[in-house]
Amino acid sequence: MCSIFGITQPSQEYKNFLSHRGPDHFDSFSTKEIYLAHNRLSIIGLDERSNQPMQGRNGTVIVFNGEIYNYKDLKAKKLSDYVFKSHSDTEVILALYEKYGIDCVQYLRGMFAFAIWDENEKRLFCARDRFGIKPFYYTKNQDQFAFASEMKALLPLVPSIETNQEALSEYLTFQYTLGAETLFQNINQLMPGHLLIYQKGDLNIKKYWDVSYEIDFSHSPKYFEEKLESLLTDSVCYHQVSDVAIGSYLSGGIDSSLITALACESNPNFYGAFHGKFTDHPGYDESSYAIDTASALNKSLYTINITSQDFTDNISKIIYHLDTPVAGPGAFPQYMVSKLAAEHVKVVLGGQGGDELFGGYARYVIAYFEQSIKAAIDGTHKNGHFVVTPESIIPNLTLLQEYKPLIKEFWKDGLFGPLDERYFRLINRSVDIQDEVDWDLFDLRKVMEKFKGIFNNQENVQKEAYFDKMTHFDFKCLLPALLHVEDRMSMAHGLESRVPFLDHPLVEFAATISADIKFPGGRMKSLLKEVFKHKIPEKVLMRRDKMGFPVPLKEWFSGNLKDFLQDIFSSQQAQTRGFYDAKKVVKGLEGLSQFSRKIWGLLCLELWHREFHDKSHEYRY
Repeated sequence: MCSIFGITQPSQEYKNFLSHRGPDHFDSFSTKEIYLAHNRLSIIGLDERSNQPMQGRNGTVIVFNGEIYNYKDLKAKKLSDYVFKSHSDTEVILALYEKYGIDCVQYLRGMFAFAIWDENEKRLFCARDRFGIKPFYYTKNQDQFAFASEMKALLPLVPSIETNQEALSEYLTFQYTLGAETLFQNINQLMPGHLLIYQKGDLNIKKYWDVSYEIDFSHSPKYFEEKLESLLTDSVCYHQVSDVAIGSYLSGGIDSSLITALACESNPNFYGAFHGKFTDHPGYDESSYAIDTASALNKSLYTINITSQDFTDNISKIIYHLDTPVAGPGAFPQYMVSKLAAEHVKVVLGGQGGDELFGGYARYVIAYFEQSIKAAIDGTHKNGHFVVTPESIIPNLTLLQEYKPLIKEFWKDGLFGPLDERYFRLINRSVDIQDEVDWDLFDLRKVMEKFKGIFNNQENVQKEAYFDKMTHFDFKCLLPALLHVEDRMSMAHGLESRVPFLDHPLVEFAATISADIKFPGGRMKSLLKEVFKHKIPEKVLMRRDKMGFPVPLKEWFSGNLKDFLQDIFSSQQAQTRGFYDAKKVVKGLEGLSQFSRKIWGLLCLELWHREFHDKSHEYRY
């Protein structure tokens, strides 16, 4: 594990700034500098395992954050003639680069962000893994290019700390951003599955991988079941390549329970699982499901009871480690459980990706319900492979009991419109904050255009499959946001989180499975449950009430944390932000629905402004 930071042609003022800040101010690098390639590249932040930069044979040097799970296979099959100086996966990347150039990324199986300086070509080559598990940020101005694992490490190099208004409009709509731009003006992210080349002052970025939903209609369901079992089992084995103890997050849902079960099967030294629970209010304690799974596997379960006091004590730290607000309230319990896990292990396995690959969100059922009604009315429910019948979906509608407010909101503007507009209504978080935000400041047409461009991307989803369009959008936009949380909340405690569902052979295979096999009749994760039904306790397998990582924010915000919120939003700072009305936020604390993200989204933005905008002088030199 390591973080990366690099800069071409660093100024003396910046060097002085770093030397005075000390190693604790930024998490992504230490202040020790190694000058390479005739001072053309300064690498700050080294491989923690060796505390030395990894150098290749032809004047190449690499900084690397992540893990390459198939590095031993690559050494044996692709690099048998290479004389290695170490046993690390880092050197394997350098050896692949020497042999295959920038195409080396095609051979890597794992999570990674790296930068290679090629002295012969006077070229900086950077790449990020296919799914965005590991972060990579950069900024460029005039003749200076800098990159880092964290946005905060780049703040001293941007002209000023300002909010990117276009990205802010996306966050206010979805609670995540859609593209390469971040909430910080002049700081971009290298997108998942992309590589970057910086040479002679020119910056070029290109995509090296993408997922394509080319549906396979030639095989039987049995074929897909057997191959899914093989690929996921294989992935869990690869993700346990490590010299240290490995555990897992165990929420009590299908995905984390399955990953834990498969990990125990393949690793007799598997340490145990970690779970966070809320016992202050009924309906938020899912520990019984985690206990059942751990008991069935005969493994230890370590739990932490998370309270409202934990929230007030840690929410500002969480925003600091995230760099920018992103995704939902799950970041808070993830931070707490990661802290617990870090007291026992250095590596944990998680279940991220299962929902996007196999259909685990209730909104997919809502959309399918409407689609089945429309197809029945139009008489098209027997056309093609993708339309469910009303008869098939009715038995699955009971899981939507808690989602009546969402259904009401979804249908209030009419039914049977274009697919993109219908799904937009399902994921649009801005309906909660229409009164609090000054929407005249934002160009929402751009947000909708960008959304439609991704949702209707014919290169990825060629058929008129509503399910594939929905899961593809979430895979491209929501999942990177969730992985942002997964990485930052674990690394905040020096913990490495690995996600076996996001192994590219498995992802590419899952994209070929038709919706009527993955999601028949609107049955969430039907294929996954069928294949692995003997690995998971029946109580977990049959549950219909899983809601991600539920946090009792509604109860806290109208109870124990009401004064905390009123203090924040009644402050002079909050009153002068300009883009939202803090007084209306305070008035809206009563009557929040269980699924409302109103307060969460605006609270995160306010705390972000306090940390990075109000303290901007601390990030300057």
